[in-house]
Amino acid sequence: MKKYIILIFILFVTFSFGQKKEIKKATKLFNAGDVQGATDLLESSASLFDASDPKTLNKKTYLEAQINQKNKNFSAAFEKFSAFKAANGINANYDNQLQILTSDIVNSAIEDNAEKRFSEAAVKLYLAYQINPEVNKDYLYYAASSAVNATEFEIALSYYLKLKEINYDGITKQYIAKSVATGEDVELSESEFDLFKKTKEYSDFREENTESKLPEIIKNIALIYVQLGDNEKAMSAVQEARKDDPKDLNLILSEANLYLGLNQNERFEGLMKQAIEQDPNNATLYYNIGVVNAKAGNVVSAREYYEKAIELDENFDSSYLNLVSLILEAESPIREEMEGLGRSSADNKRYNLLIKKLDDLYKECVPILEKLISISPKNDGAINTLMNIYGTLGNTEGYMNMKKLLE
Repeated sequence: MKKYIILIFILFVTFSFGQKKEIKKATKLFNAGDVQGATDLLESSASLFDASDPKTLNKKTYLEAQINQKNKNFSAAFEKFSAFKAANGINANYDNQLQILTSDIVNSAIEDNAEKRFSEAAVKLYLAYQINPEVNKDYLYYAASSAVNATEFEIALSYYLKLKEINYDGITKQYIAKSVATGEDVELSESEFDLFKKTKEYSDFREENTESKLPEIIKNIALIYVQLGDNEKAMSAVQEARKDDPKDLNLILSEANLYLGLNQNERFEGLMKQAIEQDPNNATLYYNIGVVNAKAGNVVSAREYYEKAIELDENFDSSYLNLVSLILEAESPIREEMEGLGRSSADNKRYNLLIKKLDDLYKECVPILEKLISISPKNDGAINTLMNIYGTLGNTEGYMNMKKLLE
């Protein structure tokens, strides 16, 4: 009996030694860069590990996680690392390895986004978030954005709702200084910020927080609900956010855009006016109200808003173009009336009067288009419109100049 016990002990030690030896061999192959060799060795020795002790099994699990990571099987890698941790595995490099895994996942997701593989990117970024939810909240935000780009709206919605639940705002601190050489603001890293304070190359050092992303998240939740046909939840999402901050410009605009999408133009305009009260020098706000008034046939009001937008931002291309389009809307009824006239003396007199009205319309558009082309010389739409107007008015020189610009 004693000999039998000793024999079992010897077999056990030999078997255990064999397991450890195979793990060491596989680890050595992996560390030498032979990932496939390490994989093959683990597979060929699979039966050997069936009765492994916990410590040996944990080493095998950890190595398998590393192999999966190297092969970009990121989900499998994280599962293995998690299993290792759950089994009380100990490895001094564990936390650093998870950080490297996160970095590998994010870099792969960046490549996916660049190649428009948005769905794959979303999955990877969400996995990066799951690795450390407290630290990696930003990746959940980017996962939602990628899901939107992939038109996977229900997935995106689940991510945005989670961001809202954890009250994610995405605010980061920026370190800014003004370059003495160029006079322009430059964003610096924290270490550069502290270092450059000791030099004379920069001035006006300041720390600023970025804007909160929460209004954008609320807006996206609402817009996705609209996309999914659930306008009630969309409106509820925005109005809930506005209760906490009724003067938040982004939230006012989010609600306004919802009403615009629902063709409730009066409510849209009312909210846009509230937005103007918060930001009276924002040309885009005036432009948007101009668009809504133009659609509603309120020509006088639309024109006032377009002109105000141009006054605030003389480089606002769309305001010029919409203003010209608004003026030229009067062209169609004039031409229709001209076509319906007969050949009587009264009709001829009326015809000449209508011709003058047309010319006056075109002349009114000329300085607007000339200004637009001066600030946007490659705007083919503006150039073509002005060329045609010059042709109608008999301005040969202007017509040829515009033709040259098009060519």
